[in-house]
Parts: sequence; structure tokens; C-alpha cells
Amino acid sequence: MAMLGRVFLTRGQGPRRFFSYGTKILYQNLEAFQSKFFPPLRKPMLPPKSFQGKVAFITGGGTGLGKGMTALLSSLGAQCVIASRKIDVLKDTAEQISSQTGNKVHAVQCDVRDPEMVQNTVSELIKVAGHPDIVINNAAGNFISPTERLSPNAWKTITDIVLNGTAYVTLEIGKQLIKAQKGAAFLAITTIYAESGSGFVVPSASAKAGVEAMNKSLAAEWGRYGLRFNVIQPGPIKTKGAFSRLDPTGEFEKEMIDRIPCGRLGTTEELANLAAFLCSDYASWINGAVIRFDGGEEAFISGEFNSLSKVTKEQWDTIEGLIRKTKGS
Repeated sequence: MAMLGRVFLTRGQGPRRFFSYGTKILYQNLEAFQSKFFPPLRKPMLPPKSFQGKVAFITGGGTGLGKGMTALLSSLGAQCVIASRKIDVLKDTAEQISSQTGNKVHAVQCDVRDPEMVQNTVSELIKVAGHPDIVINNAAGNFISPTERLSPNAWKTITDIVLNGTAYVTLEIGKQLIKAQKGAAFLAITTIYAESGSGFVVPSASAKAGVEAMNKSLAAEWGRYGLRFNVIQPGPIKTKGAFSRLDPTGEFEKEMIDRIPCGRLGTTEELANLAAFLCSDYASWINGAVIRFDGGEEAFISGEFNSLSKVTKEQWDTIEGLIRKTKGS
């Protein structure tokens, strides 16, 4: 058993590089060897003008994944309205994307935790662009912490943004769409641990699980009004905002890559392509789906013996020899 223990702990050493995080230099592994078989495509998947004449509303649209989805939808013809608390960031993003795509991007300040502010934002959305065809709930908050260190305010901060904020936006826009008899595609961005649960991010895991339940429930209830609801569960995608709170030292990135069978992190462009497809008419029969988008990470970490992928041929020879000795015992 001692030999088996040493075998399990042995890890292959891949090529290495260094990167900076502010003024601090952090260690990081390169993508794993197998990543060359899974290259990320960064160009749009859908045909040009797929969203011509469509209106898209994206929360958290000023940075990270939200910015990536906004850029792609705008490039495919959509008139986008982006919302978050930081109006300066929103305006910069709106101007940048508009100049690149030639399509108008509106910036509207909104704190999704405030139902009255959400109501005013939806009124502004309809005023400047019309009723939306696409609604993407992407606003989120998260940080790592031992759960016993969390204060009630820390719990409330995350759940107010993730669960309550998504509910306020969805309910307000949904009611307006039903009243106007207009169909739309709703999409929520959650995470793979919304389904499995995870320590050290308990408020986020709990809130995102609620978001998934809400979207599946509304897919069943509001389909009759022409409203579709789907969810994407992203695995690790490196964005400045998320990684600064979830991997502040940079050490955890290597562990992430080690447990992703595709051997690399996901990209914002890949997530945006999947989101655009789910919100397009090409996906008009997809409703109530929760789609895992993680390079196989969840499949790897949920399998009890998947860590054996790190065992070398020589170590397998030793293990098999030990196993053969147990025959008849």
C-alpha cells in the first residue's frame, strides 16, 4: 500500500512558464500536452447578421464573460444593452464594442440587488432599444473563504447578486414580455459546482443552484408565452475579475489544468459562441437545458479512479506486479 500511495502522488512535470500578476511573479504550467488536440477557435460560429434586428440585454456586460458575449452578439448584428453597477466601465465597453462592430451598444447603470433599480433599468431598456429578444443573466459575485469565517453580510452579498438579482431581472423582463406577447430567449451563466456543490464557495454554490432551479422551472411554466430558458455551467475560464478573487496567488491554475482532460482553460470566445447559439433561432427547440462547458473537468473529478491518469507506464508495471501477487489470497 505504501507503493500505491507513492504512485498516486507522483505527478508528471510538463513545460513551464512564468507570468506576472501586478508586481508579483507567479508560477504557472503551460497547457497540457493534449491541449493541442483541442485548440480554441476564436472566430464567430454563427453566420453574419444572425442577430440582425434583435435586442440583447446582458447583465455584468462590461467586463469578462459578459463583455465577450456582448462583443460577439454585437458583431452578429444585435443591438445590445449592457448593465452593471460601474457605469464608467460600462460606457468604456459600450464605446469600444460599438466602434468595432458598428452597432449601437447602450450602457445602463443597474445594481441587480435593488428591485426598484432593476424595474427602472428595464423601463430604460425598452425605451432605448425595445423589448429584448435575448436576456443574459451574467451578473455574479464570488470569493473563496472557509465557510465558518463567513458573516451574514458576506452570505447576503453573494446571494443578493446571484440569486435575487437574477430573479429580479428575470421576473421584471418576463412580465413585460408576457404583457407585450413577445417571445425571447433567456440564458443564465452559473458554474459546474452549482450541481455538485463545493466547499469554500458555499454562498455562490447555493445561489447558483437556485438560479438553475429557477430557469428550469420557468422553462416549463413560461414556454407557453414564447419564452425559453437555458443555463451554461462554465468551468475555469480565465478572466481578470474572477481569477483575482478565486486564484489570487496563481497557484490554483496549475491544479485546474491538471484535472481538465482537454488540458487547458476555456476561453471567453468559446463561451460567447455557445451563448450566442443557445440564444439564436438555431436553438429554438432547446429549452430547460443545463449545459456543462468545462473541458471534461466535472467528469474527471467525479470519477473515483480518474487520478490514475497520472500513473506512468513503469508505475503501472509495479502496480500490476503487486496485484498479481494477491491472487489466491
